Formats: sequence, C-alpha cells, structure tokens
Amino acid sequence: MQILQRFTLFFALALISACAQQPKSLAPTPLPNPGWAFETSDIAVDPDYRFGKLDNGMRYVIRHNATPKGTAAVRMEIAVGSLDESDSERGFAHFIEHMAFNGSTNVPEGEMVRLLERSGLAFGADTNAQTSFDRTTYMLDLPKNDPALLNTALMLMRESASELTIAPEAVERERGVILSEMRDRNSFALRNAQSQLSFAYPKSLAAKRFPIGTTETLNGATAQSLRAFWRREYVPSQATVIVIGDFPVEAAEAAIKAHFSSWAASPALPQPDAGPVNKKDKGRADIYLDPALSERVTASRNGERLIEADTIANRQENLLRQIGYDIVNRRLQRLSRRAEPPFRSAGFGTGDMFKSARTTNLLVDTVDGKWRAGLISAIQEYRRALAFGFDQSEIAEQIAIIRTANQDAAAAQDTRSTGALLNSVLSLLRDDKVPSAPHSALERLEAFIPHITPDAVLAALKREAVALSNPLMRFQGRRAPVGGQAALSSAWKEAMRGKVERGAATGQSTFAYTNFGTPSAVASDTSDPALGIRKLRFANGVRLNLKRTNLEAEKVLVQVSIDGGEMLNTRQNPLASQMAASLPQGGLGKHTLDELETITAGRTGDINFGAGAESFVSSGRTTARDLDQQLQIMAALITDPAYRSEGELQYRQGINNFFKQINATPQAVLSSQLGGVLSDFDPRFTLQPVEAYRKLNFVKLKADIANRLANGAVEVAIVGDVDEETAIKLVAQTFGALPPREAEFRPYDEQRSRPFAADRKQRILRHSGPADQALLRLTWPTSDDSDPMSVIVLEMLERITRIELTDSLREKLGKAYSPGASSAPSSVWRNYGTFSISASLDVHAVSTARAAILETVTQLRDSPISADTLQRARQPMIEAHDNALKSNNGWMALLQRAQSKADRIDRFLQAGKRMLAVTAKDIQAAAKRYLGALDGLELLVLPDGEEAVK
Repeated sequence: MQILQRFTLFFALALISACAQQPKSLAPTPLPNPGWAFETSDIAVDPDYRFGKLDNGMRYVIRHNATPKGTAAVRMEIAVGSLDESDSERGFAHFIEHMAFNGSTNVPEGEMVRLLERSGLAFGADTNAQTSFDRTTYMLDLPKNDPALLNTALMLMRESASELTIAPEAVERERGVILSEMRDRNSFALRNAQSQLSFAYPKSLAAKRFPIGTTETLNGATAQSLRAFWRREYVPSQATVIVIGDFPVEAAEAAIKAHFSSWAASPALPQPDAGPVNKKDKGRADIYLDPALSERVTASRNGERLIEADTIANRQENLLRQIGYDIVNRRLQRLSRRAEPPFRSAGFGTGDMFKSARTTNLLVDTVDGKWRAGLISAIQEYRRALAFGFDQSEIAEQIAIIRTANQDAAAAQDTRSTGALLNSVLSLLRDDKVPSAPHSALERLEAFIPHITPDAVLAALKREAVALSNPLMRFQGRRAPVGGQAALSSAWKEAMRGKVERGAATGQSTFAYTNFGTPSAVASDTSDPALGIRKLRFANGVRLNLKRTNLEAEKVLVQVSIDGGEMLNTRQNPLASQMAASLPQGGLGKHTLDELETITAGRTGDINFGAGAESFVSSGRTTARDLDQQLQIMAALITDPAYRSEGELQYRQGINNFFKQINATPQAVLSSQLGGVLSDFDPRFTLQPVEAYRKLNFVKLKADIANRLANGAVEVAIVGDVDEETAIKLVAQTFGALPPREAEFRPYDEQRSRPFAADRKQRILRHSGPADQALLRLTWPTSDDSDPMSVIVLEMLERITRIELTDSLREKLGKAYSPGASSAPSSVWRNYGTFSISASLDVHAVSTARAAILETVTQLRDSPISADTLQRARQPMIEAHDNALKSNNGWMALLQRAQSKADRIDRFLQAGKRMLAVTAKDIQAAAKRYLGALDGLELLVLPDGEEAVK
C-alpha cells in the first residue's frame, strides 16, 4: 500500500518552460518524420488505438473512449520548441503559440476563445497550449461529443497549423502579454533551475534556450520574423493530431483528413541537439544562494546516453534498474524519518538530459547549516548499496508494489480515462514508448518476476548509474557553506574514504489493526430517489454514504469526516488544528509510518489526515480488493495515533522553510497575509509569528483534538466499483465497531462569525522578489451561500468579470498575463463571502490596471452585459455541471456529507435549471449590490523599497 507519496527521486532538473510545460525528451533524428516506435518493437501495441499518416507527412492517433462518457480530448503536437530557435529568435516558439489565439484566415483576432466559450469550453481550463524546449502542444477538452464541436476543434487546430495571420498590430498587443508572463514567472525557483542547468551542462544549447525567451529578442520580434519562424517550423511532418474520446473512430478519422489533407507538405529541418554535454566533466563545484532556497547539495556525473529501443528486454532491464533505485531511495527515506534524521530528504537516480546524455545524481536536502552531515550520511548509503547490494526482503517489497500497480491497471483496463490514454500517446510521441494494453504488461511482469533477484537488480543498476567519482558538486541555499567550494569536495572525499558495512535486513511484522470490536447493527438504511445514493446509519452513530459506480473498474474512493477540524480554532487558541496534517507522520501506536509502508506493500491505499473548515478529513483511493485494509488504517489513525516525535520534527522543518519563503514572491506575501487583513486580524485567520508554530507539538495537538477523534460524529463516504453489501460489512467491522459516537456534528454557533475588515483603506504589503513585480487585489464583502441562486449568480458574475478583464487588461492593454476573479460565498461563516479581482503587474502599470479594473466593475454595475457575454460565461458552467457525475471524484463531492449536509444534493439537482434562469439583469443587480465603489478593500503588494502607488 502506498501510504504517502513515495520519495522516489529520479534525475529531473527543474526545466521550467513557458506555460509550465516540463519537457521529456527531444528527437534530433533525421527527417522526414520516422515511423511509429511499435513498428520495430516486440511489444504489442494496444490494438484499440488507430494510427495514421497523411500523404503530407502529418501523423494522427485516434481512439474511442467513453470514460468520461460524452467527452473528448483533442491535441495537436508540433515537434517545435525553443531548441529550434536561433540566437535572435529566442522565445519565438512560445510567441507563436500565443499568436495562435490572435487571428487566422478564417477566425478573426479575438474570436477563437469566444467561439469555444460559446460551446462550453472555459479559457484556460479547457482551452490552452504549452511550449517546451522541444515541442508545442495545443489542447482542447471537449465537454460533449457533438460532431459539430469536433469539427470546430479540428478547424481551429488547422488554423493554428497553417493559417495564422500574425498581424503587426496583434503582435504588438501580444508582446505585452508575453512580457507580463515572463515577469510573473521570474521566481526564485526558475532562477535556480536556470543556474542549475547552466552549471550541469555549461555549453549546452538547452541552457541557453529556456522557452520564455529574453527581453531583447521578444522586443525585437516582428510580424515578419515571427511569420518566418512559423512557416519554417510548422510543417505537416512535424505535427501529430490526437483525438481520444466518445466519438466513432471512423468519424474522427474522416474529420481529421477533411481538415488536414490539404495542408501542403514542406521540408522540415532536424531539431538541434540539446547538448553538447561533456561526459568527462568532473570536479567542479558551484554555490548558488537565494534567501528563499532551502539547503541542498547535488552530486552528479554525466555519461553517454544509453540508446535503447522500447523492447521487452529493455523494459525488463529498466524494471531491474527501477527496483534498485527505489530500494536505495527507500533506505534514504528511512533515514529521513528517524527521531534525529541526518537530512530532510535525499534521492538517488539517473535520467536522460533529453537525448544528449545521461546523468546520475545524488541529492541531499538538509536543515540550514547541516549539509555536511547530511551529505556524508547519504553518500554512505549510496556506497553501501553499490558495495553490498540488496536483501531479498527489499526486493520482495518493491515487487509487491509494482505487481499491485500492474494488477490494478489491468483490472481497470476497460475504464481507463481519456487523460490516461492521452498520456500513453504522448509518451509514444516524446519518448518512443509503445502504448501497450495493461493486461499484456501484467503478463510480461509475472513471467519476469522469477528473474528479479538481488544480484540482477544490482547489476542492472551499475550498468546505468554513472559512477559518482570526483563529481560535480552544487550547493544551493540561503547561506554559503563554511569553507566554500573546497568544503564540498572535502566532505565528498571524507565520505568516500570512510568504511561502510552491510546494513541490517529490514524485518516485517503483521498488520495489527484487524479487530476493532463487535460490529454494530445498521439502524437505518435509505436511498436517495434521484441519484440512488444509499444512506445508512449504524447503531453506534456512524453514518455511511454509499454509491456503486462502474466509472472506473475496481477503483474505490473513501472519505471519512470527523467532527471538529478548524472549528476547534478559537481566538484564544487559533492554532489548535494546525498540526493535524502531520498526524500520519507519527504513525500508529503499533506501527511506525515506515513499518506501515513495508507491511502494506502490495496493497492499494493511502493514509492522510487534515483539518477542514468543519471537520477532520481522511481520504484514500483504493480497490475493492483492498477496501478492508484502507478502512482499517483509517480507523486505526483516529483510535490509536502514536503522536511520535518524528512527525513533529518534519512539521517544524516545513514551517521553518515556509517562513523563509513567504516574502519571496508577491503571491506568497498575499497568500500569507490576506486572511489577517480581510478578517480585521482575527487570530483564527491571521498568520501568527513563526515562534508560535515552532512551539507546537504533539502533546498540545493531542490535548486539542483527542476528544473529537474519540467522540466526534463520523460520516464515511464510499464511491466506486464495490459490492454495496461488502462495503457495509467492512464499515461495520471498523468504524461501526467503535464505541458510540456523538449523533450529530456540533453546530459550533459561537464560532460561525467572521469579520470583514471595517477599514477599507488601501493596504500595502512588501515582497523581496524582483523589483518589477507587483500584485493588485481588490476584495468586496458579499454573503454566505445560504441562497443557492445567489451563489450561481455570483459565480456567473465571476466568470463574466474574468472575460471582461481578459479582454481589457490582457488583450487590449497587454498589462497582465492572467487577470483573475473569484467569488467565494462561505458555507461555514454566517453572512460571510468575498468577491475579488487580482492581477500580477509591472510596478509601473498599477495605476493603469487599477483604472481598467474599476472601469470594468463600473460597467458591470451600470449596464447589463450582452447576450453573447452571458452565453460565454454560462455555457462552460452548464457543461461542467452536466459532466460532474461522470467521475468518482464528482460523486464523492456529493457523498462526503450527504447526510449531515443533505441539502447539497437538492442544490446539485436544481443547479442546471438555475443557471439557465440567470439573466443579464440578475448579473447587473449582483454587481450593484456587492461591488460598490467604496466597499472594496485594495491590497497592493510591492517590492521592498518601492514607493507606494496611488
């Protein structure tokens, strides 16, 4: 069972690109475009995909899929990215991606997004694009399987491929948007990633080609130069169109051919190599400092890339390597969970630098000032693994995890999501990995398991891992290490000279939580007539909400809500629930978290815990086969939490790092300070001094929450492919066997008030990031969510505001990359809600942006919106509502409190009708009521030392 997200760290530099796409690999192979990887592989391709190639060289992939039913994903991937740019063209691939939304032969500028919104696709959520080092991907998620909508989607893809106008005036407008995006993405994390890449591969093209480009080249871009790049690079043999969803394959294929067969063939240039990479590079050291960066040391060596086709033999070799790396990282994880750990986390792995080289890394994250001890400890574990190999018990644990993952995938083969099938296609395009059927992968695994021995795993690991001899050493953190670069090399040499001994074998005990007492009887059992949600109550007071679905074969979601949560926070004790999320780190009374991971290896499930606004919540994703143990662990966590000090330590390490970063970006400053400012600094919603968090411990947490864990009302929700009677029996044996619980969730009437700042004067906050970054936020008080129609009207007003601001702040003025609006009527706090507008800006654009925002708000108050704008806001809401119950997650949103908050079901059932009833006058009335000129509170985040902007 994967208890928490496993810390399996493989080689992955933070190659941050425009639109947040992280690249996989690059294909510098000779053109014209090669065939499909499965054509020369002995791995059988999943037969339900249809692969094709037009006469002009464009490829396509189609697959019918009805999970979720009535929807589809359309993608166009162009094998063109920032590596294809010349020195004077840096940022052009990303610039072209933006221009795809700004006018073409058959779609006037500004109409593409409007056209999609009218059909129910929300800009950003369903309509987007990404540019990376080696490719550009255009993405449309269709909310319905209307053939006309598919034709529209493919028409727009073709427009981007060959029909862009790239008008000079449109280029000028979009330039401001891209420069705004560049400014917004200039964070300590990006700067660190750029430095890291330049250090590891100093002469490589990739280090000089981050997709966002440079200010100089972006300002120098003209319509003519952009058009030349687009025409040179956007050719059919570089493109692949993908349609996966609830359309007949033949119809989708015919539509693709109709739209793309006339695209004229044109020769394509091979993509430049991302290197060069010096495979003999060694012995260098680097120190990179930033006040926001936690301490990390990275040791690495580069080697030749192992060119391996996707074959059965190579997958077996990769599996052996994976097991080896996972065992080493499991050992490092155990060290990080000690009562006095040598490091916060560490990882060992090897990965490709595109297709130019392979790199082996040992990464060690430490508390500030503790890098040396942490590095030496990690090196010793690395050396121990290579010297003595692995125990059979360690091999067995990893086999159990891998086998279970493959079994689960095979069981759910016929209900794989469109997203999962799409990812398999993208792996084929980007990494030449054959998309095979899960049941065949399981068969190959079972046949190979007898050959997975400790010796075979160690040998495979050594064949790939580059020996870390005199490695490249990089330190990042807030303070330079004493002794500088020489100290890094000295620590490495010291650790490599020290003696290492074979480690002790890890034992495995039996799971101790299988008996919680006598199951109580079912006291009531009813079904919701509209949706078929089954609602039960046990004699001990525990509620169970149950819905069997066939949306994902064998998959089951579980959520447990326990009375309390943040309602325990008071003005006198505002941090009562603060450490709740750390509870699993302390393990169970009879098992540490580490022991629990070993015991449950091979079982599917999760253990997590946290404080919601009104309840403590534990959730898990499991299978029908493992539902018993999932429920047992959840019940054990609330009846026998261990409160071990290891969990306290990890909490404090996270808190210290959080406070070091809260001033690093405008967004971090706003996030940390907003609650206090809006609530007149009510301690429950206000960030406390760091010492208040450092003083927290499990003794206090236990005193604050133990009563609720022992006595609070409990509501269990189960959704998925599980027999109802079996689920009821398992809940009866766990939560139903607990001592009697309180019958109802407490009302906490005294806690339900939340103030909104009485003083509406402008508040200036300060950040320590780049001097050109500012963040403007205007917030108005609204109301709670007691009136469902008002909630829908405000949500529609939010969407309309975002549409109008995108047109003004982004498209017309070019001052903001992604202006936002948000309506948040509270379901917790009486008469409390907020409506906010925010924009990340250049410090010199604040006045202009503020004026544009206030003008937009004034127009919304003073005049009704157009029918078209209303449609563009409403249709995506309707489509999202219609698709809400096509996933288990959607059902869980209704089931989690289906008894204690029963009105939510009726709200859902009536929501579609209410959306259709909203008029332009309703929107205007809401704007008049809530967005008063004098009612808003402005928060402005400026750089340290920057003069306040009026």
